[in-house]
Amino acid sequence: MSDEGERAWVQAVAFTRDRSPASFDQWFSGVQFDSFTDGVLGLRARDESVRPAPAEAIPARLDADAYATGVRRVVREDESPGRAFAVPPPIEGLNAKYTFANFVVGPSNQLAHAASMAAAGVAGRRHNPLFICGGTGLGKTHLVHAIAYRVREERPDTRIVYISAERFVNEFVQALTDQRMHEFRSRYREKCDLLLVDDIHFLAGKTQTQEEFFHAFNALHQAGKQIVVTSDKYPQQLDKMEERLVSRFQWGLVADVQAPELETRVAIVRKKAQLEHIDLADDVCLYIAQSVRSNVRELEGTLIRLAAKASLLGKPIEIDFTRAEMAATTTARPNEASVEDIQRAVCHHFKLRSIDLLSKDRHKSIAFARHVAMYLCKQRLKCSFPELGRAFGNRDHTTVISAVRKVEALRTSDPEVRAHLEALERKLGSLE
Repeated sequence: MSDEGERAWVQAVAFTRDRSPASFDQWFSGVQFDSFTDGVLGLRARDESVRPAPAEAIPARLDADAYATGVRRVVREDESPGRAFAVPPPIEGLNAKYTFANFVVGPSNQLAHAASMAAAGVAGRRHNPLFICGGTGLGKTHLVHAIAYRVREERPDTRIVYISAERFVNEFVQALTDQRMHEFRSRYREKCDLLLVDDIHFLAGKTQTQEEFFHAFNALHQAGKQIVVTSDKYPQQLDKMEERLVSRFQWGLVADVQAPELETRVAIVRKKAQLEHIDLADDVCLYIAQSVRSNVRELEGTLIRLAAKASLLGKPIEIDFTRAEMAATTTARPNEASVEDIQRAVCHHFKLRSIDLLSKDRHKSIAFARHVAMYLCKQRLKCSFPELGRAFGNRDHTTVISAVRKVEALRTSDPEVRAHLEALERKLGSLE
């Protein structure tokens, strides 16, 4: 048993030293393995500099590292009678890199980031529930994991449950099959202080599971427990979701995450390069950010592929190499509609001039056509709101957000608006 504990300690220390040499020297150079009994890892501090450190200092740095080796509790001992402290069990499914420190904030995600910080108890008013919505690969899951890590770091005794909606469904079905519903309900209603649910839209159409989640939501909310959910759609756009659930999702704050604008994409590439220890010139960083506009995941994936190819070939990541590799791996879409194509199609449909869409004219017919064009651009091109604002006469991004949401609501409630949109989408589809 002692050998097992020592191996776990050695693995955790090696992993921590590789990831953060400075932190390792500060916190671990004076700590030695002592014992491992019944899942409890005993450590001994050999010098005075470690003894007065806060009890949470060492487990905060072991967090995901030690957990991966199976260590469940960490105990520090020194020559004099000392305190024992516990590291709570790991939160299954979290990515150790998804922290607030590694999240790049820009206009496209500023609200969601601030709301997530507040939900973690950092600063600002806490909204309950916090509903984070946005497209694939834009950082929703990153924020949810960051909340969990921050809460675990600052309030280790908090009972945190992180789960995807798909897994919630699977657990519910299994609990029904095994006749263990009492245990299932206890986990989500009584033994939870912070509930984090990813991809809540997966519950659509699953009536029984929605019923169970509804009661869990109510129990936690009434007890003042924080709830955070993510979705690829706004609450009111969730199909086949019970109205009472949709209503509760809007009780707190709905914060959306949009595709990042150029400046934020550049910052994301730089941050990823820094985390992965990739040497990247400014012109290469800018080229990648200009070329990949869809989402953060694709942006980071492109950087990793370039770094891997350069390493295998023994070449530096220079601009010519980057252009050639990205041209070879990126699917060309020469006929994809542009902002200008959409603006022209909308003007033709509503019998307006292109200059009208870019003007300050607020006449009802022109404003409606402008809103439709903004909505179609957002849906089809995945441009960021600031970029669309610049493309429509240098308007503020909040104006674009308002226009897109208005058209989204009208599409659901107004058959005439829906007909206009469908006609334009057929027209644009023929151009691609």
